[in-house]
Amino acid sequence: MLKALGIFQRATAEHLWRMLRPGDRHNRCTRDTLNALKEDGKVRVETRLESNHQLWVLTERGHKEAKQLLPGNVRVSVLRKLEGDDGEPVTGEGFDEHAAAVTMTAAVLTGAGFGTPLSWQTEIGHKLPYGYTQYADLTMRAPDADVPVMLLEVDRVTEPVDVLVAKVRRYSEWFEFLAPKADKDHERAARSYGGARVHDFRLWSRIYPATSHEGYVPVAFVFTGKTKAQRESRIRRLEEAARRYFAGEPYSGRASGITAVDYHQAVPVVVTELERITADPDGAAGKVWRRLGRDEDEWQTLREALDNPDGDRLYTVQRKEAHRRKEEREAAQREAQRPVCTRCGAKFTDDRWQSIRQSSWHSEGDEPCEPCLDEHHEQVRAEKTARLQVQEAAAREAAEAEAEKNRGLFGRRR
Repeated sequence: MLKALGIFQRATAEHLWRMLRPGDRHNRCTRDTLNALKEDGKVRVETRLESNHQLWVLTERGHKEAKQLLPGNVRVSVLRKLEGDDGEPVTGEGFDEHAAAVTMTAAVLTGAGFGTPLSWQTEIGHKLPYGYTQYADLTMRAPDADVPVMLLEVDRVTEPVDVLVAKVRRYSEWFEFLAPKADKDHERAARSYGGARVHDFRLWSRIYPATSHEGYVPVAFVFTGKTKAQRESRIRRLEEAARRYFAGEPYSGRASGITAVDYHQAVPVVVTELERITADPDGAAGKVWRRLGRDEDEWQTLREALDNPDGDRLYTVQRKEAHRRKEEREAAQREAQRPVCTRCGAKFTDDRWQSIRQSSWHSEGDEPCEPCLDEHHEQVRAEKTARLQVQEAAAREAAEAEAEKNRGLFGRRR
């Protein structure tokens, strides 16, 4: 209990029960433990929420002990000190309700198998170059659940939508912030090339692990409170106003049938509702998440919502298909230009066509195909042989006639 309260500034017994003992059928064990810690002076009840749940916080003694129990890499929450003359905390009701909603979000996600209580950190600052710091309500790390890192914003439908859009914008700006000593020229070259190479030069990749998906660290908005219609309206307005930050860019080659989306420089934004999660039998592990920019009626599991089936995987398939179609078109054009034998009408073979292309001069012998050309050469050789045979026969006959003539002259002289 001290560990959990050391991470979260305040929590109810309901939240701690869901987070630490989800296998229990009720929160009696959690309440008994809190009361025991209260008697020991380590926790106290700060206030009672609208839901009638008591909100528990650490005392100074409990805060010191929790700090010793937590690992050094886990951020300990700020001690909630007593204020006022009567010894009671002076807080705004909205602040307490928001803190309770933040803890509830962590509780339902932990109960669904997304990390452990130590997977969470609250109010992590992301400082921007112009001096503003964007604080995340929750930072979740659940690599075993295929969610290496996710930033969560809990909204009780009390802030203007423009404020939510500004949060997405500031996260996008922070993700583009260069790491110290990063080579600007190399970063610019990587950015022009596209893909994930540019992230190696960004500050966020030095702080957070790789997301296992294209794009920056995902941001989740968890809405709660007001009516269902008001929450739905809020999601639609956020989707319309923040589209430029999560929509991605089309890959080149749309004329070739490439419809895939390049998400490498986009902020994946998913939304859910605490009311939807608690009503689903599978809780936060169910189809209670929606990725902004997709079908508004499509509620998916968190893993499905963070996946990009229309991203790199689709691009690889479509690029191969586009390359195949291009080769087919080029082959068809090439076949249309292939010479035809003037004798038999057959198309030239590649070797025959290449021999014509490489020839520096052309003659009638270039027109036949290889078989007809061979036949032509054989016919020429046969005709030449026949002519030689005729010439040789005529020469023999002439020689024989001359010899016969000479023999007759010599016979008469005797």
